[in-house]
Amino acid sequence: MTSRSDTPLDSGLLSPVRAGTPVEEAVGDPAWLQAMLDAEAALARAQARLGTLPEEAAEVIGAQARADHFDLRELALAARETANPVVGVVQALTRRVAAVDPAAAHYVHRGSTSQDIFDTGAMLVAGRALRLMRADLARSADALAGLARRHRATTMAGRTLALHAVPTTFGLKAAGWRQLLLDADLRLERVLDAGLPVSLGGAAGTLAGYLEYARLDGTGPLDPGEYAARLTEAFARETGLAAPGLPWHTLRTPVADLAAALAFTAAALGKIAVDVQSLTRTEVGEVAEPAVTGRGGSSAMPHKRNPVLATLLRSAALQVPVLAAGVTQCVLSEDERSAGAWHAEWQLLRECLRLTGGATHTLVELAEGLEVRPERMTRNLALTGGQIVSERIAAVLAPRLGRTEAKQALTRASHAAQSSGRPLADVLAESEEVRGHLTPAELAELCDPARYTGAAAALVDRAVGTPR
Repeated sequence: MTSRSDTPLDSGLLSPVRAGTPVEEAVGDPAWLQAMLDAEAALARAQARLGTLPEEAAEVIGAQARADHFDLRELALAARETANPVVGVVQALTRRVAAVDPAAAHYVHRGSTSQDIFDTGAMLVAGRALRLMRADLARSADALAGLARRHRATTMAGRTLALHAVPTTFGLKAAGWRQLLLDADLRLERVLDAGLPVSLGGAAGTLAGYLEYARLDGTGPLDPGEYAARLTEAFARETGLAAPGLPWHTLRTPVADLAAALAFTAAALGKIAVDVQSLTRTEVGEVAEPAVTGRGGSSAMPHKRNPVLATLLRSAALQVPVLAAGVTQCVLSEDERSAGAWHAEWQLLRECLRLTGGATHTLVELAEGLEVRPERMTRNLALTGGQIVSERIAAVLAPRLGRTEAKQALTRASHAAQSSGRPLADVLAESEEVRGHLTPAELAELCDPARYTGAAAALVDRAVGTPR
């Protein structure tokens, strides 16, 4: 039996979409702690690069800035006394450095403030998580492109408001899913390229502490604007993040943009999940999730194989936009440091990252293993006895009967076909309004769903290329 002290406080029991996926480790407490320590080490290196901190001290700080040196639970409990985890982290890191080099300990967190370290750490965590997501999106997009090519002409019922509308192809549907992934990836790419900046402002966004220590410890006169810019650029280079135009302690654009991109990504995956769930219904059966022994079983109904992957995706898609709205709400940060709005972001942002990252990883398996059933698509197309192409026949008859009359004739024939269970072509062939204009052979051809998919195949080719 595992002891209570050995059990993780959040093992993912209630969040299976991210349990065991790479993003879980990338945004967990150890990763977040390491990111804050990385920020501290990078800041020391940046100051040393500018000659305002001894290089030897920066090396010692960097060597001791390792998450496995510290007790996470102890740091979490200490955070209750200061309302943020950085104070305890700095104290613990300082003690660790002092044990190795007492002189170097004086340079830990030199001139900095908690928000600089936490926000920079948050951007490091986000960047690592986004790269995992983009790799997953690329794999899924490739898989969907293959499905689109293979099924560019596989006719299926297009559905609007849950009912058969006109024919489409599964290839076009898969190409549409892929386009959503490309749209999501573009948003994540933009955030990675320009929206993940270091945070460097000092106590109230003026960098006064950094400047004062640089003046005291540096060599020669100091221009405040030049040094602030050089330090920010050096910090950005050391972390691999962007250099912001201004300190952003209460200018939360980077976090709001990140949350928005994650919300769209999760929603895009959710759209795919909803489609798969609809198409995998027993009475539809046009696709099926990849079969894995033991997966999808019901606790009460042995015959069931539930669409587990789509369910996980949809669960994330329903949560992330709500959480992202909470992050956006935190843009309302008062003064130069918020008492609560900044703090409220942390868990919301982490959940957005790990739910979206868990969903992108889950989608890879679904996209690469999705079973497509063309025979069921063909069978379902026949359910309305040709009524699914009534739009086409109305268009053909309009020049001969008049637009209104043609539509009325097709409406009456469709009702008659539905009530009698007869094919629409047979009903039309007996209609006095149609008999003199179209032969039974012409009607049979016009009522073939496979001959009325419009530009579906061409659209697929334009989106993903022709089949190889």
